[in-house]
Amino acid sequence: MNNLYLLATLAGTRIAVEGWEVEAVVRLTDVSPVPGMGAHVAGLSALRSRVLTIIDVAALITGTATPQGQRGLAVIANISGHSYGLMVDSVSDICPVADGELPLRGQLERAWAPYARAIVEHEGHPWLLVSLAAFIEGGAMAQAA
Repeated sequence: MNNLYLLATLAGTRIAVEGWEVEAVVRLTDVSPVPGMGAHVAGLSALRSRVLTIIDVAALITGTATPQGQRGLAVIANISGHSYGLMVDSVSDICPVADGELPLRGQLERAWAPYARAIVEHEGHPWLLVSLAAFIEGGAMAQAA
């Protein structure tokens, strides 16, 4: 089965996201901080007349917010009726992966465990399959803690 996956880099790790989860990839411009939010909430931005909550996904993984000058790209997704921009380091491609999802093998860093679902292989490289919704759900748990 040939499923489409967005291939990107996040916190220095190759990740894959199922294509149906991705609305768009945009270059971030103006992000307004929101006082009192956790480090993983970079702020609010506007896209096509709607407000996006910008999530610094690397902050969820590493515990450190991405510096302003390094905030370049965001994957736009509609999760539970809300619009989010999830920051990534870079985007490589969106392409089919013939073998689809493969089970997680080997040791996985503890920080990635709540977000990783499987592995996809493309051109001889493994990509950690993650769910964008898991980053939002995990971020809400981080905020509550």
